[in-house]
Amino acid sequence: MTLSAGDLHRRGIEAANSRRFTQARRALASASSRTDDPDLKARIEGTMAYVLDQTGQHAAAEAATRALLDREGLSATTIALLSGQLGVLLMHAGQLDDADRLLSRAISTLPTKTIELANLLMSRSMVLMQQHELGRCVDDLNTAITVFEDHDAVESLARARHNLGYAALLGGDLVAALRLMSASRPVFAETSELATAVSDLDRAEVLRDAGLTTEAEGLLSQVAVRFGAQRMRQARGEAEYHLARSLLRHDPAAAERVAAATVRRFAALQSEGWAARAVSVHLEARTRARPDSPPTATEFAEARAALSRHGFRTEATALHLVATLAGHERMPRIAASSPTPLRLRAQEVRAVRATQRGHSAEAMRAAATGLALLHGWQQSFGALDLQASFAMHGNDLILAGLTAAARTKTPATLFEWSERARHLSQQTVPVRPPRDPELADDLAELRMLRADLAGSDWTADERVSALRDRVRDRQWSATGTGRSRERVGLDEAAAALDDGTAMLSYVYTGAELLCVATTADDARVVALPWSRIRTALDGLRADLDVAAAMTAGPLAHVVARGLDDRLRALDGDLIRPVLAAIPSMERFVITLPGVLAGIPWAMLPGLSGTPFTLATSMSRWADTARRPMTSEPKVGFATGPRVPRASDEVQRGAASWRTSDPGPTPSILEGADATVAAVTELAAATDVLHIAAHGRHAVDNPLFSGFELADGILFGYDVDLIPRVPATVILSACELGRSSVRWGEEALGMTRVWLHAGADCVIAAPVAVPDEVAGELLSAVHTGLSEGAAPAVALAKAAVDTGLSAPFQCHGDGF
Repeated sequence: MTLSAGDLHRRGIEAANSRRFTQARRALASASSRTDDPDLKARIEGTMAYVLDQTGQHAAAEAATRALLDREGLSATTIALLSGQLGVLLMHAGQLDDADRLLSRAISTLPTKTIELANLLMSRSMVLMQQHELGRCVDDLNTAITVFEDHDAVESLARARHNLGYAALLGGDLVAALRLMSASRPVFAETSELATAVSDLDRAEVLRDAGLTTEAEGLLSQVAVRFGAQRMRQARGEAEYHLARSLLRHDPAAAERVAAATVRRFAALQSEGWAARAVSVHLEARTRARPDSPPTATEFAEARAALSRHGFRTEATALHLVATLAGHERMPRIAASSPTPLRLRAQEVRAVRATQRGHSAEAMRAAATGLALLHGWQQSFGALDLQASFAMHGNDLILAGLTAAARTKTPATLFEWSERARHLSQQTVPVRPPRDPELADDLAELRMLRADLAGSDWTADERVSALRDRVRDRQWSATGTGRSRERVGLDEAAAALDDGTAMLSYVYTGAELLCVATTADDARVVALPWSRIRTALDGLRADLDVAAAMTAGPLAHVVARGLDDRLRALDGDLIRPVLAAIPSMERFVITLPGVLAGIPWAMLPGLSGTPFTLATSMSRWADTARRPMTSEPKVGFATGPRVPRASDEVQRGAASWRTSDPGPTPSILEGADATVAAVTELAAATDVLHIAAHGRHAVDNPLFSGFELADGILFGYDVDLIPRVPATVILSACELGRSSVRWGEEALGMTRVWLHAGADCVIAAPVAVPDEVAGELLSAVHTGLSEGAAPAVALAKAAVDTGLSAPFQCHGDGF
């Protein structure tokens, strides 16, 4: 059957919208050759101009479309469609005001409920997104969605819903953004590789704004390569622009290099609006990378003018803030209706400028205002990894506030800011989701893939990547939010202490390390020698791992002595000065910045034999009432494969409970019985859970950390599927006490996963522990627990009774 010119044109449009440009060109060329109708021929040529634009020939595309609009004899509908087409081209060039005007004129001309009208509404919604007019944008998208649903236009409907997700991103609703984009992605995957790449570009922006910059930047780099391979130079430039934006926060030098290349790319394409956007990122990167020699006032003024000229008024205001930070401008007025990230940035600049002028009180007020704004945004996020990574948006505010607070040398002020830093990702109490069978199935499939891909980089497999994305997306959407935890002040925290307990709140400002040492009666600020501590921290983890692996032989003594020297140096600089400032105490509650997260505190001589707990924040410690041990607690043990002493360890631990009076009968899962399902059921039914297994900490995504059981890895995500977790969890697994530090203060690992799920206390080690040491020490811990001792007390007593120095420590509320 010979297709008509109209049929071929429709095929060309569908292929162009799906980014199948070679196919589109063939269909459009055939369509043009089969008609003499001036309107249809003009529309075909208009679609060809769109293809030219998408493949990097913007100037030719715009010239062709303007020539078509000058052609005589065209119908009003065709003129409207071509005007809308020109509006789309101007949008791609960054001329937003002109694009809005042309698209609005075309939309007012076309009849309602037609596919053509819906397509133009989609285009105008994209202009409105860039202008941050989100109300009008969402109205256009919802109208387009209704039309596409009526016409059963599956691919167009997927694009519209995806764009609705992008509007949600701009409005700050990252969970809705990811949900809508993820729902549309399978349609794009069936359409074309380039349609999927466009979807991934927007998904990467969600991940970037969520603070997951490593994932975002990896995805953006992949997308840029895919666009480059198809000669889509404009799209490649847009991907690189977003890559530079992501790099700004943590690697401004790299952001400067990428942005400079992107400026050149857009200039070559004569895409002036996008070039202006890339210049603004380049100027901010230079300011961050070289604060002593920022760009000139003229450079900032010219870039701002270019942004405003092309309709990017919000970005022009953001660049004005950068110029203010560089000392070239006064603070601009920021409207209350401005996007949240812009208002946050304004408070960052106010805080930093006040700090530079030595106005500490003003700096803290600005930083506190920004953090309150951030908390209002953050309240909609319940998932642990999203809460922790989202702290990216508060990192500069926290550092500015900590720096200003440190200058006051006032215990109450410094404690307040220590708690702001520690409490940032814990203010919102999560409402854990109901059991999700599909999520459980995805995790089970990941376990199978992990086993199948043993010995290789399993995370590089496309099936693993897709599953991991789906697991994260489902968890983000399913985890709700409940009440807000109140942040306590120094007086309230001190009132929660008894006469024998002290709080040690370590504070890192980015330049110095201090400790607020607090007892029930007094509080003092102790300055610590950060340069020496940093030197002692270098190589600490390697020394600990080597010492754990080398327990015998001629070099064992040398290794042990080297580790002992390093630990004594840390003790002398971290613990001794603090203890000298307060009376002798029986136990300690300690809070830490990320830079100190990997220290084995239990091995420092100053804490030897002394109960202590590493609280995620003093506010949460004071807010959480530890569940009292019942007279007949339920105790469970589980072992993983290939741990030679695991069976002996759990049997010895279980025996400690059997000798108590009255003694519970512990449940033990070993060998083939210790499956993921069985262990999670055991966790839900016990008050104390001990797991002895091989563990691995996933640095890039700590919620995929876990321990190996009979049928695979029990991931951090699995823990959130447990309806009720034990009060006390003991992880006798190498590395599972480790944390990945995100954005300066947020340490995230398996200990946080269990605490987030509701455990009161987790006993774990940040590094490897010799099997014989773990077995003897932890069986002694169980003896203490069976006698009614609190976990931190039982752990300290076990170290004294056995004479063993090991890195096991209590996290959460160990008392």
